[in-house]
Amino acid sequence: MSDNDPNDAAAAVDEARLWQRHEDMAQHGLTPRGGVNRQAFSEEDRAARRTMIAWAQALDCTLATDEIGNLYIRRAGRDKKAAPVVTGSHLDSQPTGGKYDGAYGVLAGMEALAAMRDAGIETKRPIEVVAWSNEEGSRFEPGGMGSAVFARDMRLADLLPARDPDGTALGDALARTLEATAEVPHRDSGFLIAAYVEAHIEQGPRLEAAGLPIGVVTGIQGQHNYEITVTGTEAHAGTTPQRDRRDALQSAVAIIAALGDLMHDETDTLRFTVGRMDVQPGSHNTVPGHVAFTIDLRHPDGAELDRRGDAIEGVCQAHVGPCDVVVHRLNAVAPTRFDPKVIETVQHWADALDFSNMLIASGAGHDAMFVAKLCPAGMIFVPCEKGISHNEAEAATPADLAAGARVLTACLVDLANRV
Repeated sequence: MSDNDPNDAAAAVDEARLWQRHEDMAQHGLTPRGGVNRQAFSEEDRAARRTMIAWAQALDCTLATDEIGNLYIRRAGRDKKAAPVVTGSHLDSQPTGGKYDGAYGVLAGMEALAAMRDAGIETKRPIEVVAWSNEEGSRFEPGGMGSAVFARDMRLADLLPARDPDGTALGDALARTLEATAEVPHRDSGFLIAAYVEAHIEQGPRLEAAGLPIGVVTGIQGQHNYEITVTGTEAHAGTTPQRDRRDALQSAVAIIAALGDLMHDETDTLRFTVGRMDVQPGSHNTVPGHVAFTIDLRHPDGAELDRRGDAIEGVCQAHVGPCDVVVHRLNAVAPTRFDPKVIETVQHWADALDFSNMLIASGAGHDAMFVAKLCPAGMIFVPCEKGISHNEAEAATPADLAAGARVLTACLVDLANRV
């Protein structure tokens, strides 16, 4: 074996240490039901960042942050000028989130750095762990801000006016977060990256159902989001005959039923969700005059996603009845195809480390989909109990978390000495 054998680094991954890091991180925003509420740029988020800073300093790593608050932890390589190999994910959560969504990718990266230190590994390129800001978008919309600003898919100036449900502006919350970590040097986002690998819980049931510890992620399915607004006429519920009503809710229900037929997929690949509905005026004895609802549409094939999405307008118009309808597409994210060489690297090390694995596409969006536009990128999945995520009941086993961290560690060492 060479002094820099990825096998040695993977073997040094400490399952107990990785598990304890998850337990420690979960204290920041711990909920009574054992989940996590750690909103982006909140005090809980700032506390999590301070914990990361302390862990980085204990590993003799250097730190940096950028204009959107992404936190970078750097382990030096022999070539100080070389672009780093990067891993990471996010620390913010849903309001009733779990301990592992996002946090696992950051903590697995930290464990990889610790394992490299323990094994005496030296790499040609630097290796960095990043905690991307506001991936969830549950406090400030849209999600994926940190990685999207890094990739120049979003402009920070356009995001700063965004407000949370309490009226706090993103710019103010971000400023408080940067002030709380003022000791961390500033670094501009968008720097060169040699390769990127993100570890994550699957957020679905396929790995658990197959009894496999590792998913080799081939890509991320595309996503279209829509807001549908139906306008009718408010009227008295007791005196207005049914034939004379312009009931916006009845029309919305008919539209949603028809869209359900449109989105039927024999292969069960397509994902169609009506996630939010606002009915006005919201009185039990008034015929609703206004309804707005959202559609989340996902598919791994871009052409199929476009075909289904383009048909939404016609279905809405055909089933709106006596009311009026407006279809507004909020965004359209194309499917992400990960780099074949990174996919091969992940699969190679899963096999070499004797972890059974499968190729799998991600149904959820991740920071990796933005970074993949800049460099060769890929992801590693580990099982999520019953496929439950964005939920306080989210769970994973120490063995599965460690398996993913071992594969990640080997990949990082390999890529940092090869690319």
